[in-house]
Amino acid sequence: MQIDPLSTTFAALADPTRRAILARLSAGETSVTELARPFEMTLPAISKHLKVLERAGLIQRSREAQWRPCRLQAGPLKNASDWIAQYRQFWEERLDRLDVYLQELQAQERQAQEKSDGDAESAQSAP
Repeated sequence: MQIDPLSTTFAALADPTRRAILARLSAGETSVTELARPFEMTLPAISKHLKVLERAGLIQRSREAQWRPCRLQAGPLKNASDWIAQYRQFWEERLDRLDVYLQELQAQERQAQEKSDGDAESAQSAP
C-alpha cells in the first residue's frame, strides 16, 4: 500500500525535532554532525530523523569524502502549503461573513441605544 506524498510530508513534520532540523537547513547546507549539535540525542537517533525527512523528500543527503551534507528540498513543503491554503481561504471567508454579521449587530445596538436615549430625553422635557 502506497502512502500519498502529502501524508508522508505531514507525518515527517509531526515531530518537533524534524521541524527544528528543517529550520536549521533553511539557512543552508549543513553536515549531520552540525545538525545533531543542538539536540540532546545520539547521532544514530538524528540519523533516524534524517531518514524520515529524506523519505518524505524534504531533505537530500549526499556524501563528499568524510563530510555528509544535508540540504533542504522545499518542494513537498510547497505542496503542503498549497493544501493548507485551500482551508485558509475557507476560514477567511467564514471570518469575513462573521465580521459582517457583527457589524450589523453593532449597528442595530447603536440604533436601539439612540432610540432609547431619544425616548429618555423626550420624557424629561415633557411637562
